[in-house]
This record gives sequence, C-alpha cells and structure tokens, in this order.
Amino acid sequence: MVFVVRKRSEDGQGEDCCSSEPVYSHAAIGAYKQLMSTQPAAEVVSHWENTGCTKVVVKAPDEQTLLDVRQHARELGLNTHVVRDAGRTQIAPGSKTVLCIGPGPVEKVDTTTGHLKLL
Repeated sequence: MVFVVRKRSEDGQGEDCCSSEPVYSHAAIGAYKQLMSTQPAAEVVSHWENTGCTKVVVKAPDEQTLLDVRQHARELGLNTHVVRDAGRTQIAPGSKTVLCIGPGPVEKVDTTTGHLKLL
C-alpha cells in the first residue's frame, strides 16, 4: 500500500497537505473498503496481510501528478482511493490531499509510484 501525499502549494514548495496520521488512516480505510467491494479482494488482502501489511508514503509535487498517478494505477488494475479534505483547516474543502494505492502486487505499485520521492 502506498500513500501519495500532495504538496499544499501548486509550485511544490509548500508544506504537505496532510502531515497527520488520521489522514493516512482515512486513505487506508477507504482503499480497504473499496477493495473489499471487488470479487478477488480476499486473495489480495490475504497476501498483503501475510507479507507484513507494507505501507510507504511518497510525495507528489502537485494535484495533477496525484491524478496522473491514480490514472496510471487504475490502468494497471490497482485499487485506488483519494481523500478529499473536509476544509476544517487551511486547506480548501474538497482538495485532493492523499491518494492510496493498493494493496496490490508490488511490481505494479512500484511501476506506478517508483518515480516519486519518499516523504
């Protein structure tokens, strides 16, 4: 499972849109719920759970990169979930702040997010 975190400012110089654990939790739960609504979910989730439930956090310089990564992940058949901010802080309501990809085959996830820097 990989979390792609968008930078706050569109020029990529701002702070991360989310720097707290709850946002990652929302992304993970959303991805898990979405995956469980598909047919082969049990096998994918079981493999992920039996291999240590790996989670990696990378950063995207802007919202367009986040959306491009999501599109690429979907093209590879990976599960994705985007968290939209509620707007209770400095971030505008509805802003796409985190993309969660997976769980899924490591090779596919790495192909999608391997070019992004670790957070």
